[in-house]
Amino acid sequence: MSTYVYGITAASHPSLPEGMGGVGDPPHPVRILKEGDLAAVVSDAPEGLRPKRRDLLAHQNVLSEAGAAGCVLPMRFGSVASDDGEVTGVLAERAEHYQERLRTLDGKVEYNVKASHNEEAVLHRVMSENPEIRALTEANRQAGGGSYEQRLQLGEMVVAAVKAREAEDATDVQHTLEPAAEAVSVGPESTGWLANVSFLVDRDAAAAFLAAVEQVRKGHPHLELRVNGPLPPYSFVEPGPAEPAGRTLGADRGEE
Repeated sequence: MSTYVYGITAASHPSLPEGMGGVGDPPHPVRILKEGDLAAVVSDAPEGLRPKRRDLLAHQNVLSEAGAAGCVLPMRFGSVASDDGEVTGVLAERAEHYQERLRTLDGKVEYNVKASHNEEAVLHRVMSENPEIRALTEANRQAGGGSYEQRLQLGEMVVAAVKAREAEDATDVQHTLEPAAEAVSVGPESTGWLANVSFLVDRDAAAAFLAAVEQVRKGHPHLELRVNGPLPPYSFVEPGPAEPAGRTLGADRGEE
């Protein structure tokens, strides 16, 4: 049977609660695989695993329990190896990398910040910042709406100005929050968000980071921010929690 991997930790990591269950229905018992100074938190992998709510929560619960006792490098939901031997083989092959990551990420959590524009507010801002758009808008108004070409020109100017504002705001959000974080990882572009950035934050400095987020909100009323965290530091297990260099430990089937 294939092996489901929740995370990687030190071999000296305290044991998990006895009888703890993970993904699957019924839940598959969670166990520890050790290889040298490292260990993997695993269970048998259920067949036909899909990112259903019950299994997503089970995955997160195992990581929460393990993380409460010390640093764990989290795997994303759906990380599956062919068997236990493949897992211990990757631990041996990537031992130096994982040990460095455990030292670096000890006591750290991840906050993911996504930003989007409040459509009405950003249009007001674009109008206030761009006298050419204001002038053309007023000219069209006085001309009873303006010709088709004039309306098209105005629309293109507004779209271009909003796009430029999106790029500026994305950079501003990242640069404003960077000083409150230990590291930054820019996520993939996604529809509806002008920024998708993860920040590695010292657990003891989380309040200061969240205060910095509130300052961004106050200083950018045309922005809408969504903050998700604290999370296990998924975005900082380089070169990737599901893709150690040279070998594949599991497949990222999506989370969040």
